[in-house]
Amino acid sequence: MTTVIKRDPHRFLEELRVHYSDVWEIPSSQYLSTPDFIVVDPKTGKKTRVSFVSLDDGEIVGVVYDGLS
Repeated sequence: MTTVIKRDPHRFLEELRVHYSDVWEIPSSQYLSTPDFIVVDPKTGKKTRVSFVSLDDGEIVGVVYDGLS
């Protein structure tokens, strides 16, 4: 289930970078077809899809997101 977060997307991604070393902008990623988060900028209403990339054993190895508008 996708979680919607109303927050500044730039700040949200910066905070993810603190905890995950690999954060990539890949708009065409298959992981974004069902994102883990949709970050909605409360000022502009623009949305950014964010997904965790994990291995088969469940270990999270990175984060992908579509472009910040």
